[in-house]
Amino acid sequence: MPELKTALVKPLYLDLENVCAIVSLAPATVQVLVRESKFPKPRLLSGRRVGWLVREIEEWAEARPVSDLLPPRNTGHRKRREAMASESP
Repeated sequence: MPELKTALVKPLYLDLENVCAIVSLAPATVQVLVRESKFPKPRLLSGRRVGWLVREIEEWAEARPVSDLLPPRNTGHRKRREAMASESP
């Protein structure tokens, strides 16, 4: 029997950290949206562990409305901070 290649298997569940990374939201925002029933609820995986179904997160993301807003302008804040740090002794 062939060996299962786990690197090729798409995960079924994600933890909060990975959900936040995928949808570009802060953990507090995801938790508020879950409480307000505006985001998929996590599933109980074991006694004290929950996870979000990847399929439900993808469906939520695809159902988000298209925005007419442009991304914010890049203010260069990070570059200025890095430049100031490199100038100090």
